[in-house]
Amino acid sequence: MSSDNKVNVDVKLGVNKFYVDEGHPHIILRSSPDMQEFNKLIKACPAGLYKLDDAGNIHFDSAGCLECGTCRVL
Repeated sequence: MSSDNKVNVDVKLGVNKFYVDEGHPHIILRSSPDMQEFNKLIKACPAGLYKLDDAGNIHFDSAGCLECGTCRVL
């Protein structure tokens, strides 16, 4: 295989079109999640949607979800 045939995942994901109902996310975080469990989600989510900022606040963007089921399994 030639090294010229690299796959850019961001380009491939950009082809998918999802219509998101911003007011009704399909994943809702608990107000005070177990941080050990949340850290698992940060590491495991292939879309990188679970985040922890410098102040320790948790963030999640359901609009970018790939619906792979990883968070459900964890």
